[in-house]
Amino acid sequence: MKTTRNTAARSAILELINDSNVALSQPAIQHKLNGLCDRVTIYRVLDRLLDDGLIHKIVNVNGVVNYAACSTCNHDQEHDHEHIHFSCRVCGELTCLDQVIPSFSLPEGFQAEETFFTISGICPNCKDSKK
Repeated sequence: MKTTRNTAARSAILELINDSNVALSQPAIQHKLNGLCDRVTIYRVLDRLLDDGLIHKIVNVNGVVNYAACSTCNHDQEHDHEHIHFSCRVCGELTCLDQVIPSFSLPEGFQAEETFFTISGICPNCKDSKK
């Protein structure tokens, strides 16, 4: 069993992700950390937080990986992050919609290893700002 070092970078990154209402990309995390650590350290911490089940990753409609806190994830199941994500085409924010659980079935012989469900559209904040 690995022990996790609670470094300043780890604490700051986890707090940043936990406090965010939207999923954050590595560049956004690095910007918000104001030089606390470099890109490589951020990726290393993100990988460890993923392994520890404290965050999950989402690939947005542009192929960019974002990270969000695990609030309703079930780590006892093989596919534990199968909720919908919403990508706003106006502001670019990626939001977990934990209350929306998709369902699907694969043809015989196919085995899913990872799923990313992302819907693109306009978020409530951007929709309201157009009125």
